Amino acid sequence: MDAADFARACGYTGDSPALLEAFEAIRRNGIAHARQDHIRRKAVIDELKHSEILFLAAIGPALSAEEALEDAARFIACWRNMPRWRQERRLPDLIRAKQQRLVARYFRRYGHLLWACEAEKRFA
Repeated sequence: MDAADFARACGYTGDSPALLEAFEAIRRNGIAHARQDHIRRKAVIDELKHSEILFLAAIGPALSAEEALEDAARFIACWRNMPRWRQERRLPDLIRAKQQRLVARYFRRYGHLLWACEAEKRFA
């Protein structure tokens, strides 16, 4: 996808070279930013794969992935209903809730398989 196609997909119908260049910069930076976010999320998951105890410490005080997902969903819904000034003050809590949701979703799906393989390696 070139700059003009991306600009049209965003709703821009003009042909200004400066704006087309700006759309291309946005597209390139967006892709780079998404890759960095993916690498950061993968690093968090990779650190927790080694032990179920690390996972439980990361989602604490929740006792299971399901409970952590419920807590995160509840906080995110509550955060969306807060006034703007309170949202800005609670932004670190929102980031933590989103990270907890990511971790809980991953380990709810793959945790038992990962830790069973780890246990086999230790006792083999």
